Amino acid sequence: MAWLPRRSQNPCNPKNPRQSVVTFALVRKSVKNIPAELLREVEITDMVAEGKCLVRRDNLVIFVTGVAPGDVVDLRVVKAKKSFLEAVPTKFHKYSDLRVEPFCQHFGTCGGCKWQHLGYDTQLKFKQQQVQDNLQRIGKVALPEIEPIQHSPTRTYYRNKLEYTFSHNGWLTNEQIQAGEEIERRVLGFHTPNRFDKIIDVQHCWLQPEPSNEIRLAVRNYALEHALPFNNLVTQEGFLRNLIIRTANTGDLMVILQCYYAHDALVPLLDFLQAKFPQITSLNYVLNNKGNETFHDLEVVCYKGEPYIHEEMEGLRFRVGPKSFYQTNSEGAYNLYKLTREFAGLTGSELVYDLYTGAGTIANFVARQARHVVGVEYVESAVKDAYLNSEINDIKNTEFYAGDMKDVLNAEFIARHGRPDVVISDPPRAGMHPDVVARLLEMRAPRIVYVSCNPATQARDLEMLDEAYKVTRVRPVDMFPHTHHVENVVLLELR
Repeated sequence: MAWLPRRSQNPCNPKNPRQSVVTFALVRKSVKNIPAELLREVEITDMVAEGKCLVRRDNLVIFVTGVAPGDVVDLRVVKAKKSFLEAVPTKFHKYSDLRVEPFCQHFGTCGGCKWQHLGYDTQLKFKQQQVQDNLQRIGKVALPEIEPIQHSPTRTYYRNKLEYTFSHNGWLTNEQIQAGEEIERRVLGFHTPNRFDKIIDVQHCWLQPEPSNEIRLAVRNYALEHALPFNNLVTQEGFLRNLIIRTANTGDLMVILQCYYAHDALVPLLDFLQAKFPQITSLNYVLNNKGNETFHDLEVVCYKGEPYIHEEMEGLRFRVGPKSFYQTNSEGAYNLYKLTREFAGLTGSELVYDLYTGAGTIANFVARQARHVVGVEYVESAVKDAYLNSEINDIKNTEFYAGDMKDVLNAEFIARHGRPDVVISDPPRAGMHPDVVARLLEMRAPRIVYVSCNPATQARDLEMLDEAYKVTRVRPVDMFPHTHHVENVVLLELR
């Protein structure tokens, strides 16, 4: 049976007059001449970038959220640009055969897992198509047949890290508003879509294994019972700000409580957590009164336990601190790294450059199959983690350097360390800086393995590398089920 979206899952809240006025004020001038019939009984045709669907009607390009290919809907325009419109469904006339019943009670209200209404095989099909479309339309380079997407080992409870936000004024669904009952507005949960200041009260999240839900609910209930001030996201006032939970595949468990300021209630709350959840191996807090929740420049105080946890992969142990980056799908990361190593074709004699090495996870993972690995990373603390991870695993053929990639990776650096046989590059979503691409073209390494979390920027970089390299293998990897995000691994070989 096709899944019928609940009324509360409409992206616009009809009970919020100001929201409606602002929305229509933005689009009234641009859409006033669109015949109403063009927005009625519209059949959704294609899934496109960022999980949106596409409709074309009389030279109108309309991007639609909250639907699936095959749905027939009435639309309401919420944004108008020069070349396209953005719309949301207001009425469903027919439901797509691709729909399945979402398993999470918060689906449609929460900003995550937006593809739960699609079967997993359908999700994989769209992700595969997304990679192909980006490489062909943006990259415009010759491609081999793209290998089938590698699925995630697990589809629920696959994340090892979640961040929850406190709010004194939680988001209400339409059903809650219409019920007219008094509802507790102090909440601890996730942001609603496109709202920095509205948080939904999460009852159960299917993304992270227990005791993640138990810890979140215990903290929220303790704060309510003791009348602790919750975060005001608009004025940035309150005491409780943010809760981070990291669960490792070793059984280690880290909790980080972020507060605006020191409060007499902080130590009793931490003691409560330690007593109720003795399995917490690293209990930390941060005092942060900045305008954002990032704390890489702040002190993280370890209140109980060790100031880190460990993840394991193929007999290797990786130390993960409060500020460390580690792939959030541990088992999926193992698949990704094995594929990266396979594409690199290592025999034990190669000099490998690992660009954007982070905490050295890929560098240390491939080191046993290489002669030497040189990692480069912008964040200095991550480089310290990379060295530490080599030391923990008794790996002696790695070295790491911190600095801006385009500045570090110069002719002197290459002359000192040698021309690499293989370059592994795993840049952030923005892709590689043009100067880094230029350095790769100068180096002429026989093989480049390009790992990307954004096939669009990867495609742009492949086009620039095309003058010296040909793409010989492509394989997408699903690390984030029920979302539109996809990793992609490309092997380039020198022409």
